[in-house]
Amino acid sequence: MSAAAPAELPGPPPLPPLRLAVVGHVEWVSFVMVERLPSAGQIQHVLETLEQPAGGGAVVAAQFSRLTNQPVAFYTSLGRDSLGERAAAELRAMGLELHVAWRESPTRRAITFVEASGERTITVIGERLAPAASDPLPWAELAGCDGVFVTAADEAALRLARRARVLAATPRVRLPVLQAAAVELDALIGSARDPGEKYRDGDLFPAPRIYVATEAEQGGFTVPGGRFRAIERRHPPVDAYGAGDSFAAGFTAGLAAGWERPDALALACRCGAAALDVRGAYASQWGAPQPL
Repeated sequence: MSAAAPAELPGPPPLPPLRLAVVGHVEWVSFVMVERLPSAGQIQHVLETLEQPAGGGAVVAAQFSRLTNQPVAFYTSLGRDSLGERAAAELRAMGLELHVAWRESPTRRAITFVEASGERTITVIGERLAPAASDPLPWAELAGCDGVFVTAADEAALRLARRARVLAATPRVRLPVLQAAAVELDALIGSARDPGEKYRDGDLFPAPRIYVATEAEQGGFTVPGGRFRAIERRHPPVDAYGAGDSFAAGFTAGLAAGWERPDALALACRCGAAALDVRGAYASQWGAPQPL
């Protein structure tokens, strides 16, 4: 990693027309707004609540849709239960082109506590459901995509996703799955502060063409490339949920557009910063408004 000073971010140029897709997971998220996380034994009143389908795959797909202002293919898996049906209906209403592998297992849930500082703490309930290459989904269509981002899949599905011109993923796909797939990622994008997204040089072969590690308000770094600064904010964050996934979507879209690292990072940082402005996963994402 370069020891050079963090790069200043230029304004990103307009995106060209792109066909983007996501292969990943959904969680039914209950957002619980509190003044601060309760201590052991404490009873605390909730300030506000919100429920919506979210999770990394859904957030990236929604951010892609905002950036391109067109439907985005989302390959996912849901439980065949009331929450799964509701999640599918709401994601379609957001304009996503949904391809669902239905499971008999329950749809995964999450409880996200959001403190007054904007920091979020997530507790997940149930198994993360991931689409697999053996599911009867239109996998062949990924070959026509300019860019695909993966948050959850099996190794065979990753190989099918590699047919896209640009393939990016989060370490939360899980390193053993990425290792077994043995595909070259154009980008591996994750948080340097999250133990669940830990990655070290040599963990994958072939190595990703670029590794991007975010560090919240400190910006982050790329390998190769060096450090970059976050966008300076004029007010505190409202809700950090989805900021990292929105950042990843912006960077992937930039790569799919054929942009160089600085322009892709500029778009990514704007997407990540915008996601901090409103509670919930989608309301303040950067780009064109989504249908409600």
